[in-house]
Amino acid sequence: MTAPGTSGVIEVPGPWQHRYVAANGARFHVVQGTPDHPGAPLVLLLHGFPEFWWAWREVLPALTSAGYRAAAMDLRGYGGSDKPPRGYDPFTLAADVAGVVKGLGGRSAILVGHGWGGYVGWATATMHPREVAALCAVSAPHPLDMLARLRSGARRRVGALGHLLAMQSPLLPERRISDPRRHYVHRHLSAWSSPASGFPDEAVAATYQEAMRLWPAPHCALEYHRWLVRSRVRTDGRRFNAVMSRPVERPVCTVHGADDPAVPENGYGRTHTRVAGPFEQHLLTGAGHFPHEETPEAFTSVLLGWLDALPR
Repeated sequence: MTAPGTSGVIEVPGPWQHRYVAANGARFHVVQGTPDHPGAPLVLLLHGFPEFWWAWREVLPALTSAGYRAAAMDLRGYGGSDKPPRGYDPFTLAADVAGVVKGLGGRSAILVGHGWGGYVGWATATMHPREVAALCAVSAPHPLDMLARLRSGARRRVGALGHLLAMQSPLLPERRISDPRRHYVHRHLSAWSSPASGFPDEAVAATYQEAMRLWPAPHCALEYHRWLVRSRVRTDGRRFNAVMSRPVERPVCTVHGADDPAVPENGYGRTHTRVAGPFEQHLLTGAGHFPHEETPEAFTSVLLGWLDALPR
């Protein structure tokens, strides 16, 4: 079944199939690699802002070719997934992912999350460990370390902090993001990428811009940012910090670009101390905040190397 008004933008044809999975009281658009590999480890890919599942268009077929059961989902509020007015806190988002894992018939999945997808991946691994076999966080330090960096005032974090604060005012950010004449999506992707990568080109930027025009996707995407700031003075923020203080007991791999202006290498701080299981960290040269898109071959090589070494 196709979500109304999304088929031309979201259901991009390729070596995959589109399906919709009911989970946690909502419906999620999921793209599954073909051919499927029943019984193989399930790898679930989680995109970041301002993208949707298509961010993994290079990675998804490579995982399938390597024998993994690979799928990419649109997070709540994005792409072809439901866009309800509420539920953009990490507790709900983590339950969404855990529910999709079960909806895909998996007992557990290896999560690969970029940016906000990585943030949700960390939360899911902590809150729903039975549904998470391992986690690869891309350009996404542990949430408690990310918040510490935002508070630290480090010079290289000024751009990311300004980006976050600019999202807090009502209505204007939604208009800025959704209006193609302002080229917000293209400018954001370019500013947070490595100059060496040439990402994004006009066609890629136009695809993401068109997906972000599917109202209320801009508002939903901003609610992730708004919860992060507003929760600092609320009980749910303190509860989240307390929950996330528990170490992740699954294997964890972090991947980040050497030229990432939003999350510099020292932005990972104490992330390794948040993991009780095996931990790896990889730095990719020639990449910024979007290594899976800027240097897809190098990223996929690192990812497959880590996946192949995991216990089956």
